Amino acid sequence: MRSLPQALLITATLLLTVSSSAVAEDTKNEKTAKQKFPVVWEVTDGIQAPESAYYDAKSGSLFLSQIGAGGGKKKDGDGWISKLTIDGKVVKNKWVTGFNAPKGLRSYGGKLWISDIDRVICVDIAAAKIDKVYEIKEAKFLNDLACGSDGTVYVSDMAASRVYQIQKGKVSVFAEGEDLEHPNGLLAHGGKLYLGGWGRELQADFSTNIPGRLIEIDIVTKKLKVISSKPTGNLDGVEVDGKGGFVVTDWRAGKVLHIDAKGDATVLMELPRGSADHAYLADRHLLILPRMLENKLTAFDLSTALK
Repeated sequence: MRSLPQALLITATLLLTVSSSAVAEDTKNEKTAKQKFPVVWEVTDGIQAPESAYYDAKSGSLFLSQIGAGGGKKKDGDGWISKLTIDGKVVKNKWVTGFNAPKGLRSYGGKLWISDIDRVICVDIAAAKIDKVYEIKEAKFLNDLACGSDGTVYVSDMAASRVYQIQKGKVSVFAEGEDLEHPNGLLAHGGKLYLGGWGRELQADFSTNIPGRLIEIDIVTKKLKVISSKPTGNLDGVEVDGKGGFVVTDWRAGKVLHIDAKGDATVLMELPRGSADHAYLADRHLLILPRMLENKLTAFDLSTALK
């Protein structure tokens, strides 16, 4: 029988070996991804837990939500929104401040909407000031946002497996239930609301026993349709690819995937954990990816895969 110090030494050595192997694998995956998909630009200065990147075509600006040091659930007031150019130049890092853990971003009519744990905040883009705040007291963990063609704002509550809507200044439940698969990512497009499912049987550590799928809800009839042909991952960002399919991210696995019109998923790249809510400019084949746990915002050229 080994002595306690020997056992501890062996355990520590095994843990170090596993940790080193994981780091080596992440490095290998990132190198492969960069070889296949060139980095157009990357920003690291002033980046701390970036969660969502969104290009506002009307203003021509790229916005980035940054959670800050406190983590995604802490109400500490240290989150902010950054303003950049589409070429990766930081116009103003702390463009609007005073958020707790800002996540999803979308715009409509000159207003930028942001989810922030249990509230949704509306910012006047031209004035760079908070315009309105909608408190959602029953919310557990608000995540992504989408804006419909009529200005209705949709926001996912991942922990509650629910989607709220803000319509004409009033908050209500749009859809809820386990069939939504604890939605993270949201996208309103063509009269449909697309949900990036995190998965079923959500655990305390945000893992799931069953991976999530890409889901479609008709905004008018609320009829639900599963797009993914099989469980896909812990889905975060959802964007259309410009040709009938989608570019999505798997936060926990660090993957960027393409889901075609038939619902079949292909892994485009594998990166370290934390591939978050991206922007995708189909006309440029440009993926702008917040890498939350690495404190990076990276733009990749996906033209070799999504021509």
